[in-house]
Amino acid sequence: MQTLTLLDGQRFQITIQRLCHQLIENHDHFDNSVILGIQPRGVFLAKRIIAELKKTLPDVSIESGNLDITFFRDDFRRKEGLLIPSSTEIDFIIEGKKVILVDDVLWTGRTIRAAMDALQSFGRPEKVELLTLVDRRFSRHLPIEADYIGIKVDTIDSQKVIVNWKETDHEDKVILLSEK
Repeated sequence: MQTLTLLDGQRFQITIQRLCHQLIENHDHFDNSVILGIQPRGVFLAKRIIAELKKTLPDVSIESGNLDITFFRDDFRRKEGLLIPSSTEIDFIIEGKKVILVDDVLWTGRTIRAAMDALQSFGRPEKVELLTLVDRRFSRHLPIEADYIGIKVDTIDSQKVIVNWKETDHEDKVILLSEK
């Protein structure tokens, strides 16, 4: 396998800061906005975004949570073995609010479709936006696009984009794996 580093170190942190500034431009003090990390890996990015927003806006309270999409996926019955769902943690009503869904990689769009289906269990939002660290622009199966993008990567199906998080992988890094 051939490995190419797409984002790491200071560039990784600057990308998160840029995403936060874009959110502030559109959501001001987050009075009517909430941030939801999509389980499992979008939660890491959502926590980073919220922590960075709190540094910039220390007096602002931002409602946030985690959204599990396990049983809303269109492929969950096809997976081998026992499915162990993550937990959904939303302790507020999203009815009439602007929801910012956060995931680490946007590829086919199926995860986001499942997240929008799962979201309906918590009310009807005024608006849903998508923030992603990596947008794999090719191979989209559904007409879904992100509102906030860290980096765009043109990939083919045989390649893999892996996001490593300091919390679990000991470093912040985005890599592209390709067969030689």
